[in-house]
Amino acid sequence: MSTRRTEEPGGLRYGWTTGACATAATTAAYTALLTGSFPDPVEILLPKGQRPAFALAREELGADAAMAGIVKDAGDDPDVTHGAVIRSTVRHGAPGTGVVFRAGPGVGTVTKPGLPLPVGEPAINPVPRQMISQHVAEVAARHGGTGDVVVEISVDNGEELARRTWNPRLGILGGLSILGTTGVVVPYSCSAWIDSIRRGIDVARAAGYQHVAGCTGSTSERVATELYGLPEDALLDMGDFAGAVLKYLRRHPVPRLTIAGGVGKLSKLADGHLDLHSGRSQVNHDLLADLTREAGGDPELVEQVRAANTALGALHLCQPAGLPLGDLIASRARDVATEVLREAPVEVDVVVIDRAGTIVGRA
Repeated sequence: MSTRRTEEPGGLRYGWTTGACATAATTAAYTALLTGSFPDPVEILLPKGQRPAFALAREELGADAAMAGIVKDAGDDPDVTHGAVIRSTVRHGAPGTGVVFRAGPGVGTVTKPGLPLPVGEPAINPVPRQMISQHVAEVAARHGGTGDVVVEISVDNGEELARRTWNPRLGILGGLSILGTTGVVVPYSCSAWIDSIRRGIDVARAAGYQHVAGCTGSTSERVATELYGLPEDALLDMGDFAGAVLKYLRRHPVPRLTIAGGVGKLSKLADGHLDLHSGRSQVNHDLLADLTREAGGDPELVEQVRAANTALGALHLCQPAGLPLGDLIASRARDVATEVLREAPVEVDVVVIDRAGTIVGRA
């Protein structure tokens, strides 16, 4: 845990990325390897100038290796790695080799092209590698080392934790990724999820796929798979982040995109919202009423739809009258998606489902 806390204006605590923790653990371990003692707490410099200090949770010093471990503190962000122990074991390397990275237990290995690391490399992302290398060089200069080291990063229980992330689908096998571009976890920024969406598109493009599906959850993933026979790594777990999928595909197009999701979330997309989270956008029942009127609904039905508690409730009101509200939501959502994609060569179709996974609208 850091000895210094930072907060957002709303009072939520920032946390530290796995990359920052790995950097601090490496700094402590290499210092101990050269001097015989661990700095505790250990202070590091982050890319934007912050200098957090981390208490050591584990330390071991041997004749030719040193290990330090730090408990990941994600602050008030609901991060899957919060509380995990990030370890770095540092050994002397061959002269002239610089910093060589290894994946220890709980850290994954890249097995598919399209990620910012070559196939076969430990899933330690470029910025954490830069941070670790910079601190290794500083410790070497301070204590008379060569800076030629083998750095093995591991995460306690990381393989189990990784099953709750995108890693298996992205082809990162055996554990978690060591992530972070600033070293700081901003509470509820959802940057890791959005980054995973982008990496998913990169992997799909590298595999040569012509069709991907952005899905709001596991039920819509199943429906998209049954409809189109898409492989798992062509399925983008977009959750609430429709905008992240569309904006990244605008710059990195795939010929065909299916957007699949529940009627509530896709009615928000139909209303122009690109973040579909319930805390950041709401179903517009006036829009649903207008669509019902356009479909030929009588005034009484239009007002019932306007007063409905949910989008699914509105849909159920229209079904006995034979009004295709689901198709109209899908069509409007497709229009919004196409507008965000601008001139990108991406064909879009939309599939709207209910909670059971029954298709209730398509465009």
